[in-house]
Parts: sequence; structure tokens; C-alpha cells
Amino acid sequence: MIRAKQELLQALADELAALAPGQPPVAAFENPKQAAHGDLACTSAMQLAKPLKKNPRELAQTLVERLGQREAFQRWVESMEIAGPGFINLRLKPAAKQQVVAEVLAAGDGFGRQPSNGRRVMVEFVSANPTGPLHVGHGRQAALGDAICNLFEAQGWDVTREFYYNDAGVQIGNLALSVQARLKGLKPGDPGWPEAAYNGEYIADIAADFAAKKTVKADDREFTASGDPEDLDGIRQFAVAYLRHEQDLDLQAFGVKFDNYFLESSLYTSGRVEQTVQRLVDAGKTYEQDGALWLRTTEYGDDKDRVMRKSDGTYTYFVPDVAYHINKWERGFTKVVNIQGSDHHGTIARVRAGLQAAGVGIPAGYPDYVLHKMVTVMKGGQEVKISKRAGSYVTLRDLIEWTSRDAVRFFLISRKADTEFVFDVDLALEQDNANPVYYVQYAHARICSVIRNWQSDHGGDPATLASADLSHLVQPAEAALMLKLAEFPAVLKSAADSLAPHDVAFYLREVASAYHTYYAEVRFLVEDAELTRARMALLTATKQVLRNGLAILGVGAPEKM
Repeated sequence: MIRAKQELLQALADELAALAPGQPPVAAFENPKQAAHGDLACTSAMQLAKPLKKNPRELAQTLVERLGQREAFQRWVESMEIAGPGFINLRLKPAAKQQVVAEVLAAGDGFGRQPSNGRRVMVEFVSANPTGPLHVGHGRQAALGDAICNLFEAQGWDVTREFYYNDAGVQIGNLALSVQARLKGLKPGDPGWPEAAYNGEYIADIAADFAAKKTVKADDREFTASGDPEDLDGIRQFAVAYLRHEQDLDLQAFGVKFDNYFLESSLYTSGRVEQTVQRLVDAGKTYEQDGALWLRTTEYGDDKDRVMRKSDGTYTYFVPDVAYHINKWERGFTKVVNIQGSDHHGTIARVRAGLQAAGVGIPAGYPDYVLHKMVTVMKGGQEVKISKRAGSYVTLRDLIEWTSRDAVRFFLISRKADTEFVFDVDLALEQDNANPVYYVQYAHARICSVIRNWQSDHGGDPATLASADLSHLVQPAEAALMLKLAEFPAVLKSAADSLAPHDVAFYLREVASAYHTYYAEVRFLVEDAELTRARMALLTATKQVLRNGLAILGVGAPEKM
């Protein structure tokens, strides 16, 4: 059906160009919300009515007559009808719908994927400060980021996954003081316990390993403890390496890998922050007031100018962000996506303003942002707010241990990033249709079971499915399922373009629903061997699409459940 739809779109584009040579609308088909309205819908007549100053229904009639003369429409379209103010509803011939089965079987794991487009994109996500374990908010960011990377890769992009972390500053100083206090025998609540200290049990674990002079190794560093409670710099380096290692374990448990780790401290040691500030000063985009250095961000749409360098000589947090994104641009990443918590919303305008003011050729609107809201964890009908290990929040590893990696990934992607999400641990453990990841995975496993039965009890050979006579697939439930499978490439493209992996999760639930309906209405293993083989071909194509879609989300496709 993909080829059929492409041919229909080309014919539509040609006719639109002929009807409105100056400004033809983009040729496109929509999927009707109700199956009774047909298989595809076209709104081009309504779009053309105003510029052509014609009645949209009359235009629709003209378009229908012209399209009816086109070879592609004669080959693939059974009927066209005009509805409402000028909709054109198309009903496809069975052969057009059946075609998708052969297309999926031929493409296999590559169905829905596009060839390389020769472009690079960097996606920065998680970027957690090494001051504690990863929490469920980081988990949502990891799930979103990894799925968005997979979507870009499916569309032919060369993707780099980057983790940026603050390995300097006040928070790291507080981390070192917290560990030092533990080394000196103090604990939360004791006199002398630092006011801004981290209170989780993991601080005691770090202190114990430091005292034992252990060596810790993370993906990007290795450090051996001196064991000296007065060695504050050594404590700081050891604590950062220890927590980087812990975060690596969290990410491994979640199945997320990064291509590069970028240290905020490197922006200072390399002189990039100072160079960026000087560049902005030289460009005349700054001024001094009240002992501080200000950036004229209002020239770029911000509601007020922003302080860059405070009166005490330290920089505000958006300044290294500007330096960091100039570095991204200089590394050749003309497209960059940052995935961050919604509390970073105020940073966007000032970072983009700084990048524009720097005058290095970065376009307006760079970088793209996906902001996500927080996650509330429910267990046993009660909100879970803290973890003993972390001291003040639920960790990502807690969530994985309570449920599973697949459940956590699917759940955290199943809603739009900018909506608050309630993670119901009990629901994630349910094995029924109310659990969305179970519902989708069960569809895949159920198909695998049917195919196994066909092979073992009926002598079926999967190698023969490519030559199955698909004209047997004429039942309404079969047509509905095939139409749904044909949407997959467009779903992936749209989800990548709009940075919306939740659309893939929604789509997979629709595919699973169409399959479960088919399962309830039709017998697959029948006496007619050719009919059985055609249905096995459709099931195999459905299994493939489910598998490909789950892979985009980083979720497994079990063959038995």
C-alpha cells in the first residue's frame, strides 16, 4: 500500500498543480476518523476554494472527475465521494490494502526506515549532575531522549547522544562536604551537619568506600581514594567518579548508551566561557550596571536583559550554556535537540539570545528543546515520595526493580512530554488489557504463538509467505489491520518531525487493538491452505510492525508471555 499511496499522491499533486499553478496546496491524504467514511480523505478542495474564489464542493467535484482519469486512481481506488463542505473520501481496492503485507515482509526490520539523509543531529539528554542517583524525572528524560534518537536514526539521520554534566560549582562542593561530614562520623540531624548537605544513604556508602581507599571507575573517569578526611579535593573527585559510576549502572539497567560525555568544567579550563563572554562584549551586546555585566537579551525577544557576570565575578548559569552550544555548532551539529525538565523553560530565551548575539552564524531557534514535566509515582494507591537510598526521591533503579525496564520505558513515553504523568506501579505489574505495555507485547506474543502452531501442527513454512496469495485477505478486520500497518512509516516521520515519541506508543496500541479484534473475529488456521498462508503472511507483517515500533521505544518484543 505504500507504493500505491505514493502513486496516488503523485497523481493528486499533478492535478493540484494544474488546477492552481501558482499556489497548489501540498498533496496529502488524511486517515478518516470513522471507517465508514472510507480509507483515505483529501481536503485539497477546501484549501483551494479561497485562493481560487470557488465553491469548495464544486472544486471537489472537478478534482474527483480529473483524478478519476488518472491511471493510479483507476488502478488503486474503488470509489470517491464528496462529503460535507468539500471532503473527498476515497475507498481503496482490496489489492491496494493487501500490498502492504508484501512490503512489510520484504523490508523486515527496515520497514518504516529511510535511507541516510547525510545529516547529523545531536540529542542531549539526562545530563544529571553527579550529586546522587538518577531519579524518575531523569528516567522520563532517558526514555524520551533515547526514543527520539531512534526516531531520527529511522529517518536517516546520523545521531550523536550526548550527556552533559556539571562537575563543578556549588552543588559539587556541597556533595564533597556531605561526604566529608560522614567521614568525620556525622549524620543528618547531628550538630555540625552541613545545612545544604545531601542526606541520602548513598553519601554514607561513598564515605565508607573513600575511607577504604577504593578505586572507582566510570565511563569517563577513574579515581582512587586517599582515605584522608581532610582531603576535600580528593573527596570531591572520588564522589563525582563514584556517582558517575552509579549513574552508569542506572543507564545500563535502562538500556541507554551515550556516544559522548561533556564536562561543564571543560568550558572553563579550555577558556571557552571567557572567550564567549569576550565575543559578546566585542559585539556590543553587553553593558555594565551595578557592578555586573549584562547581556542585551531584550534585543532577541526576551522580556528583560539578563546578568551574565555577577558583581562577585562569578557567571550566571546560562553563560556556560551559551559557550557549550557554540561548541556544539562548531562541532558541526547544525541540528541540536535538548531534552530537559520544564523548570528549564526560562533558560531557552536567554541561551538563544546569547547564541544570536555571539554572531557565529547560528540560526534563530537553535537549539530545539523538549521540556518534560515531572513524574508522580503511585504504589498501593499511595504516592511514593522518597527512597531510603536517595533520601528525598524515587530513583530510576527503584522503578525498574519494582516493575521492569520495558514497563518503565513504555509508560514514561506513553504521554506527551509536557504533561504531568502518574506512574502507577501496580498497573505496570498487571497482566491485562489495562496495562498498555502488556497489551502491545501480548499482541506480539500471541501472533508468535499462532505462527508456531501453524508450523508445528500444519506444516507451515515461513519461507513461503512471501509468495502467499494476498487476494484472500478480504475480511473487514483484515482490511482494517492492513490499513493500520500501512500508517507506520508516516507515523515514524511525523513523530520524528514533531519530537513526539508518544505518538509511536499510541500507534502501537492501535495496531494491537486491530490485531486483537482480528483474532476474535477470524479463524487463522483453516482447511484452505492458501487462505491460511495469506493470513499467516498478514500476522507475520503485523508482528514485524509491532517489533519495529517497540524497538523505536527501546522496548522488547517477547515471543512468549
